[in-house]
Amino acid sequence: MPLPVPRDTSFTSPLRDERLTARLGAWLGLSFGLCFLTGLVSHWYYLPDPWFLPPTRPVWGYRVTQGVHVLSGVAAIPLLLVKLWSVYPRLFAGLPRGGVRALLLSALERLSIAVLVAASVFQLVVGLANSAQWYPWAFSFRATHYAGAWIAIGALVLHVAVKLPVIRRAFGSPVDTGLPERTGPGRRTVLGAALVASTVAVLANAGGTVPLLRRVSVLAVRSGEGPQGVPINKSAAAAGVEESARDAGYRLTVTGPGGEVSLTREELAGLEQHTSDLPIACVEGWSAGASWTGVRLGELLDLVGAPADATVRVVSLQQSGAFRSTVLPASFARDGLTLLALRLHGEELDLDHGYPCRLIAPNRPGVMQTKWVSRVEVV
Repeated sequence: MPLPVPRDTSFTSPLRDERLTARLGAWLGLSFGLCFLTGLVSHWYYLPDPWFLPPTRPVWGYRVTQGVHVLSGVAAIPLLLVKLWSVYPRLFAGLPRGGVRALLLSALERLSIAVLVAASVFQLVVGLANSAQWYPWAFSFRATHYAGAWIAIGALVLHVAVKLPVIRRAFGSPVDTGLPERTGPGRRTVLGAALVASTVAVLANAGGTVPLLRRVSVLAVRSGEGPQGVPINKSAAAAGVEESARDAGYRLTVTGPGGEVSLTREELAGLEQHTSDLPIACVEGWSAGASWTGVRLGELLDLVGAPADATVRVVSLQQSGAFRSTVLPASFARDGLTLLALRLHGEELDLDHGYPCRLIAPNRPGVMQTKWVSRVEVV
């Protein structure tokens, strides 16, 4: 015998109520808002011609914004699940009576909610997959995630505007008002449990950004371990540079208006060395502080007569990949903390960290801190 199709009246739990849904929505909106704004900051770094250049200070800026981006997305997952549970019966509500206009308004409202739910679930799922560096799809993650963010936030704003009278009414009375005689947990308990679950999810993932939480962050994609105490995303083997990076004939080539300079690693090590304490921070949300020692990029540019306002391209020995080179605006290239690093924590740079030398600059995404550098070109 087929199961009967339920109606919204089939769900009788008094815990499902607009007062609970509105409060869950407020916390979910805060999480989505933080995630959206910090995501825009991250996307800003990837624009080929940004309308406003990212700043070099604070040096930990990208580390914080990207950590908040990922963790606010993680925080949203339990809140979204509980909010969907609270409104689930509405999925089975009958069509309204009142003619074509009422039907059209109901259809538009349901369509906007469908877009909001689909975009929200999509954003959280692909965001988590990116954090784990798992890409079971053929589309560009960054472009699609960016477009999805605008769809989700636009649908959210529209949804809040449509439901504003209901939201005002819901916040006008305590969350547990109107419950029958208590025989179990109330709506306040459900709300508290959702917030606790969200907090636990954040703590279980925050160790990748906050070292003090690594012991409890069992779900963090990076434990903080790695060569020389710093995690990596791409190894030398994965980049296909194991032989070329160790080649005795390696030369760093620097080109500019004043000509071209070719330097062995020993010659680089013979130049004046400087140390910068800078974090390495990645789009997946993890980051780690480190002490880098090497040659200031600005001093190398002076060897080839580069003007102070020159944009610079740094190219890797890696032969393929979207980030085998990076472009540094003059503010980054000439910053005193920007190095071609030869050493990490006082030790010779590990091959997986970019030996023979790598770029490290303040407040930049890790994927733009080019490893296994072979050329520096004035654009």
